[in-house]
Amino acid sequence: MRVKKADLHQLIKDKIQKAGLSEEHAGIVSDVLTFADARGIHSHGAMRVEYYSERIAKGGITNDPTFSFKQTAPSCGMFEGDNGSGFVAAEKAMDLAIEMAKKNGVAVVGVRNISHSGALAYYVERAAEQDMVALSVCQSDPMVVPFGGSEPYFGTNPIAFAAPSNDDRVITFDMATTVQAWGKILHARSKKEAIPDSWAVDAKGNPTTDSTAVNALLPIAGPKGYGLMMMVDILSGILLGVPFGKHVSSMYHDLSKGRELGQLHIVINPDFFIGLDVFKKNISTMLDELKEISPSPGFTEVNYPGERGRAREKNYEENGIEIVDDIYEYLISDDIHYDRYDHKNKFAE
Repeated sequence: MRVKKADLHQLIKDKIQKAGLSEEHAGIVSDVLTFADARGIHSHGAMRVEYYSERIAKGGITNDPTFSFKQTAPSCGMFEGDNGSGFVAAEKAMDLAIEMAKKNGVAVVGVRNISHSGALAYYVERAAEQDMVALSVCQSDPMVVPFGGSEPYFGTNPIAFAAPSNDDRVITFDMATTVQAWGKILHARSKKEAIPDSWAVDAKGNPTTDSTAVNALLPIAGPKGYGLMMMVDILSGILLGVPFGKHVSSMYHDLSKGRELGQLHIVINPDFFIGLDVFKKNISTMLDELKEISPSPGFTEVNYPGERGRAREKNYEENGIEIVDDIYEYLISDDIHYDRYDHKNKFAE
């Protein structure tokens, strides 16, 4: 099923607003989810609307949060999310970080006590569009076995980075610290597809290709991914005074409770370092040089991070965004479906 981007945005916004969020907040949620689908990141797009709607309707997300921001130093601050929508809190906190970095060169803003905030690429690109370099990290469910361990402790704990060039190209890097994100497992389940045996393990700790049998994910590159996910948890959990590691709340258990998640934005103004014009010029030179490299067997070219996502977005703008049929049917229905979620099998980011 293909849907025009504007139509998909309106469908998502209407559903989220019907669940209980204000028109402004529902619009921001729809901005981020539509961004994800338009980039081909369907695991963080419309397929999540039913979950968000159910959590909002059950009180697990504060519909009218009291956001606050305390600037603790010229380049530091803490944004209190009051269990509001993570999308809204993360966007507002990023905008504050951008303004601080414009003035002071660097900004580090912690976002605490929020719900899930979706694809981090959206927030770092927001900074890159204003000629900033940005890094964002956040926590997620304890769903990954540590290197050498057999029980889950950390989450997929993603990292995103963006930097502008002197043309319309933007480097956008967004990755889970696992071999694959949990959302990819959910996407495979929704399409009844198998997964590679290097992504996850079953309840006995054995590699599995059955997306419905996944019990835990594996860290990317073994001990390296394990170290990265620990770093993310420290920066977005312990540093901000919210639950960490195995104490992070589950995305799909008890949708009536807040999640108390943490996220950290780091924004750098290149003009305070080498100078904006030189920085952007050198980024463009780097991208040009990468494109000139001869591709290895099986590849047609060397892509820079974010290039393929933008190409998908252009294609979707022309031909519509591909949405799974049952997700589209849910979006156009009049129901919220409070209790359709299979909490046993869908319990982590």
